[in-house]
Amino acid sequence: MPHAPRTLLLEIFRTALEAANGRARVRAYLRDRPLAPPVYLIAIGKAACPMAQGAHEALGTGIADALVVTKEGHAEPLPWPVLETGHPLPDARSLEAGARLARFVAAIPGDAPVLVLLSGGASALIEELPAGVTLERLQEITRWLLGSGLDIARMNQIRKRLSRIKGGRLAQRLAPRPVLCLAISDVPLDDPRAIGSGPLVADASLSEPLETAGLPAFVRAALQAAPPAPESGDACFRNVRFEIVARLEDVKRAAAAAAGERGYRAAVEPEFISGDAHQAGARLARVLLESESGVVHVWGGETTLVLPPSPGRGGRNQSLALAAALALQGHDNAWLLAAGTDGTDGPTEDAGALVDGGTVARGALAGLDARAALARADAGMFLEASGDLIHTGPTGTNVMDIFIGVRTEG
Repeated sequence: MPHAPRTLLLEIFRTALEAANGRARVRAYLRDRPLAPPVYLIAIGKAACPMAQGAHEALGTGIADALVVTKEGHAEPLPWPVLETGHPLPDARSLEAGARLARFVAAIPGDAPVLVLLSGGASALIEELPAGVTLERLQEITRWLLGSGLDIARMNQIRKRLSRIKGGRLAQRLAPRPVLCLAISDVPLDDPRAIGSGPLVADASLSEPLETAGLPAFVRAALQAAPPAPESGDACFRNVRFEIVARLEDVKRAAAAAAGERGYRAAVEPEFISGDAHQAGARLARVLLESESGVVHVWGGETTLVLPPSPGRGGRNQSLALAAALALQGHDNAWLLAAGTDGTDGPTEDAGALVDGGTVARGALAGLDARAALARADAGMFLEASGDLIHTGPTGTNVMDIFIGVRTEG
């Protein structure tokens, strides 16, 4: 084989991320379709700084003022102040950012164009709560949501109802100004209603009763404070244009191209990998073990985890990878990479992991048990001991998760 498998998969992963880089995608879009100055910029999300930098490179002094909100540790030098706030758990800084947003919008001239740059993480990074809902209650609800195993669509249905920004409510505040939103999609089917919990788009479901069966009492009680959301035909949406500039499929195609450039045949799998992370990891491992040698398989998706009361270290990709490692153990010719395209996996600074048939044995040498680590949601601790964690730092994008695997002869 022309490349060592671990090196191959890491190279493919890093090359693929470049295809969805927020800075490059925003810059290219705005250079082809510039906005007339003065433009007021709002950038929110894990990729807010790269996206804002791309806008600055395209529009320059045409940007009159900007508000940029991103995750702690993701700030970059910009011509404007950058607010760092809490993620995945919103904090007091998230509420302060919401207050800053309200003041910023109020100061924008009524006819000035507004450029909104939206990327994953926005749901936690900025918030303005309805009367009767406290930060402490929001954090309690968020903790429950993160460990509940609910998918992103169901989580957002709850978060939208507990916000004065999400669910089209930001569009209400910005109207009648012309608004262009450039978004990096971190949700299935690239649904604008789900990206950042849909602050600029209509969601007809918010006018319908929410199914509350299975929700804890404290969540149901908070939902009673939900403020009204604009109807689908509300005039506030008439001047909003929404464009997706980067998505999961861009990364998958780039990964396949990178594999081909390195002499491998690539299989871009159409299945969206979702559901329980442990089951998904075992399933992907079986595909690899049954695969022809020399074929690089590329999947994308976003799985879920049901967390125990006191979870350990790691996120859904680390759990998926460790579950795959259990299925791969004893096979010395298969490798699987599972990572978040934003460079983080759950509440960790690791993007994910790259496991193989020796992962479980390497962790066992440190006195650790893989199955016990999975049960404790402590996959990160095990994978650190086995030497399989991936660390990239902030990547400038966020298009969900990617899984890349290969089997060699042997």
